[in-house]
Amino acid sequence: MKRFKKINIYKYKKIVLISIIALAFLLRFYRLADYPALNADEAAIAYNAYSLIETGLDEHSNPWPVHFQSFNDFKPGGYFYLVLPFVKLLGLTEWAVRIPGALLGVATVLILYLLVKELFKDDTLALVSSFFLAISSWHIHFSRGGWEVNAATFFMTIGVWLFIRSFKKPKLLILSSLFFVFSLYTYHAARIVVPLLVIGLAIIYRKKIIGNIKGAVIAGIIGLVVLTPLMIDFAGPAVTSRVAGVGLFADPGPLARINELRGEHADFQSLPTRILHNKAVNYSLAFADNWARHFWGEFLFLSSDEIQRNRVPETGLMYLFDILFVVAGLVFIAKKPKGWSPIILWLVIAPFAAALTFQSPHALRAQSMVIPLVVISAYGLISLSKWLRKIVHKKALLNSIFVLFFLIISWQFARYLHMYWVHMAKEYPYSSQYGLKELTAYIKEEESKYDEVIITTRYDQPYMLLLFYLKYPPAQFQENHVLSGRDKYGFSTVDNFDKYYFRPIDYDQEAPNSPRSLIIGTDDEIPEHANIVKTIYSPNGEPAFEIVAN
Repeated sequence: MKRFKKINIYKYKKIVLISIIALAFLLRFYRLADYPALNADEAAIAYNAYSLIETGLDEHSNPWPVHFQSFNDFKPGGYFYLVLPFVKLLGLTEWAVRIPGALLGVATVLILYLLVKELFKDDTLALVSSFFLAISSWHIHFSRGGWEVNAATFFMTIGVWLFIRSFKKPKLLILSSLFFVFSLYTYHAARIVVPLLVIGLAIIYRKKIIGNIKGAVIAGIIGLVVLTPLMIDFAGPAVTSRVAGVGLFADPGPLARINELRGEHADFQSLPTRILHNKAVNYSLAFADNWARHFWGEFLFLSSDEIQRNRVPETGLMYLFDILFVVAGLVFIAKKPKGWSPIILWLVIAPFAAALTFQSPHALRAQSMVIPLVVISAYGLISLSKWLRKIVHKKALLNSIFVLFFLIISWQFARYLHMYWVHMAKEYPYSSQYGLKELTAYIKEEESKYDEVIITTRYDQPYMLLLFYLKYPPAQFQENHVLSGRDKYGFSTVDNFDKYYFRPIDYDQEAPNSPRSLIIGTDDEIPEHANIVKTIYSPNGEPAFEIVAN
């Protein structure tokens, strides 16, 4: 009889887990190819993979790089190589660049279940944690696109799970080491978070590490060997260019503050003045402020960061109900902290990379925060439910409270889906390159009639979207383009290739000097008297591009 009950419980939990995975799959794969619109970074990943397949070189003629120079941003190559077989199989399509991210997003939901079960030996907590991740607005958002950070978060999560599992199966420590290394190849922020996370885990579980010191040394050596190409590449411009562009030291604010504070002293050159007001102090304060901002309620629960591509209108990265459950979870953890050290460590470390940039708080760079937060929120819900059962003796009232919890969670989730699918593209039409696909389709039909196609640079890196949708031969592009100098944000672009030119449109000067050309600009760049042959609209009904036949 007991055996029969255990089998029934096992089957029930298995069905629930399968249902959660199916829900995660649906939320991440529904209309994956067409919503949101493909952005320039995704197009760059896919086109460079396509270029490697066709020529063995990236868009700028670099053979099989560790970092891809695209936009002079030097993106880590891990996700590019994950995308490559999908481009080979599916061609240069939106599906090809997004399927790997969506698959890894779904896989993270499963791995989180296994991780929580391994840490706490609690099936209920593991199931609720994986469910909260499956419906997480933060995790869904960055799973539905070619976001390298989502792959890095998967590699971190499986790395931690295998690390914990290695206490029972020591050989898994090598796999754990490899997955941590893979995360470093995938996203810049992981290069700060993962080493700190690994060091923290080693300290927490030092006794178990000492008990398997031979396995730990072997895993470390193998990890370092696999990491060697990345470390060699660090000597090049890949890291320095990124740090110069977005690093905290690129922000002149703390320096200006130092001069301001020193100027308020009678002797601004005195030793006490220099000890109190210097780069070490002010940049440390800036880092601390940036780190703390990632725990602000407005960022987490109301609005996300300022970058439209990273957010959904009037929606936080966590749900409003998470305020109650996260706070409750932290309170109950404080009462019984045993076993929670890895989760708290992860939560504390996750924003470090984002805090080292002047763009803080940052939903993208701090995305791995979602893992510890959903586990804490799940624990808060379960612990709060147990506590209510102890203090509320009226069954009807208790059931009403649980129904209220269910309704609040359901309403918040439904509202997020509504804001994502109905309002996001209309309110943030420039967050992705809406209209470029339709524009390219028109250009394909009409370009043979014209000597030049001149396209506005009002929107982010249009040349890359054109390469993607035209499926322009990489060998030809490699031979006839020049990467421009860096702009004030550290990025570069391509001003022209073939008959395509990219620049701001001053129509009154452009038209007389560009015979037999298509001139494509925004509504405020193209005057009403121009010969507008086609208008392409954004999802909100406003003109995205106006096309003039000159």
